[in-house]
Amino acid sequence: MIEEMRLRDLGVISEATLPIGPGFTAITGETGAGKTMVVTGLGLLLGQRADSSAVRSGAASAAVDGVWIVDDDGPVADRVRDAGGEIDPLGDGRGELIVGRTVSREGRGRATVGGRAAPAAVLGDLADHLVVVHGQSEQLRLRSAAAQREALDRFGGAPLHAARDAYAAAFSRWRDLDETLTTLVAQRDQRAREADILRSQLDTLEQVAPQPGEDAELAVRAERLANGEELRLAAATAHAVLSGDGDAPDAGILLAEARRVLERVQDPALADIGEQISELGYRVADIAASLAGFLADLDESGPHELAAVEERRALLGALVREHGSLEAALALWEAGSLRLAELDDDSGRAERLAEERDDAARALDTAAAALTAARVEAAGRLAEAVTAELQALAMADARLEVRIAPAPATAAGRDEVSLLLAPHPGAEPRPVSRGASGGELSRVMLAIEVVIAATDPVPTFVFDEVDAGIGGAAAIEVGRRLARLAEGSQVIAVTHLAQVAAFAGNHLSVVKAGDGGVTSSDVRRLEGAEREAEMARLLSGMPDSEAALTHARELLELGASRH
Repeated sequence: MIEEMRLRDLGVISEATLPIGPGFTAITGETGAGKTMVVTGLGLLLGQRADSSAVRSGAASAAVDGVWIVDDDGPVADRVRDAGGEIDPLGDGRGELIVGRTVSREGRGRATVGGRAAPAAVLGDLADHLVVVHGQSEQLRLRSAAAQREALDRFGGAPLHAARDAYAAAFSRWRDLDETLTTLVAQRDQRAREADILRSQLDTLEQVAPQPGEDAELAVRAERLANGEELRLAAATAHAVLSGDGDAPDAGILLAEARRVLERVQDPALADIGEQISELGYRVADIAASLAGFLADLDESGPHELAAVEERRALLGALVREHGSLEAALALWEAGSLRLAELDDDSGRAERLAEERDDAARALDTAAAALTAARVEAAGRLAEAVTAELQALAMADARLEVRIAPAPATAAGRDEVSLLLAPHPGAEPRPVSRGASGGELSRVMLAIEVVIAATDPVPTFVFDEVDAGIGGAAAIEVGRRLARLAEGSQVIAVTHLAQVAAFAGNHLSVVKAGDGGVTSSDVRRLEGAEREAEMARLLSGMPDSEAALTHARELLELGASRH
């Protein structure tokens, strides 16, 4: 439920606050005062496209803020929190959500949800759970087969929803299997070529049998073998210095002598130094042994080993060039066998997929038949209920028929749903897209919403001149039906008829004022004499006419008796 909406520099409205709240709110005003800007502002809050032409003349930007009362838990709260926004708890399982939208004269827009900036698409997601808007464009939309099917499905309730969900799941499975099989057959030659290439690559990898990090190790080994003489000379010289050569004592002997000299004196500090010299002696011996091992390894190597290393590096280099890196080649070697088995099994897999698809098709046929049966049953009830509503909406002789016809399979079923209207007895029912005038279509739309709301309630309905093309007794019945709809939902109606506004529990007027040639508007809540005067203006164009005021009071009494 929207509790309050604030508009700034939107169209002809300079600044206005709309206290809305629960029940039925009627919005009236003179032509050009900006009543439709209320619907425009609400549309911005619901994620509709921002149009820079809606910015008030002379202003840099327009802004709309809305305060919604929503459940603390549920899809709206979840989406708000996903977007990083917050809902202020009210302590009764509900919370207050503030949503905002700005649009600049340059066409740039900004949206906020629960105090955080968010894409306008988030507002659209919230709108799906919060509001149903009906205006001239929605009346035109009711002429489409998809919208008529949607209306029937909403009315059908839980049994139809279950049948539709079962069909959607069956259709999705059949479509996925069909697309997979079609792709498999279409790419059979390509997959065969892939299998041949993969088989050759795996054969090469089996023959080379690379090891992780082998290329780096071989590079070091090749470098050592290529510089063998230089390395041998360096290692031999270092070994001779540490181990002694000829008459020169080796480093180990010199260190041992130094340690013995220090041991002859009794001094703690020199004793510690002696221990350090002893450790150096051990390290020198280890290093000398390592140098000896290095020299022995060089002696065992020869030109033949260098050739073998270079040959191995060439094999690994070929793998790197083909696969990008040795790691990629190793990954292919590890996983390629499974992929090759899958490719080699194409024929068997195609047969299995064909069997699964046929099973899915039979399941889809069953689900489609169940969905059609549910729609046929709901169609009869919807036609009867809407016909009764139309009779109450001054279309006493009209009859609505909901016809179900076979249609190509889609994700929504195999049914074409048509709303047909017979305006008087004996008339052949014709599609509402061709047989209903604007006023009749408005009443058909309202009758459908009133009927559907009993099984699929919506938190908020917004009607933009739903009373277009009607008047008199029909307008009174439209007002009654809006009030009835408001018993279970919030209803906001922009209207130019006093007969409709009389049934509202909350009457807002968009008031136009002139200031130096620049028109601006404000919004006021009307009560008492002010409301009577506005009702009289709607009736006759003369807010001070005694006859109009008398009629206005009669209508208000009629509307009050409905509450």
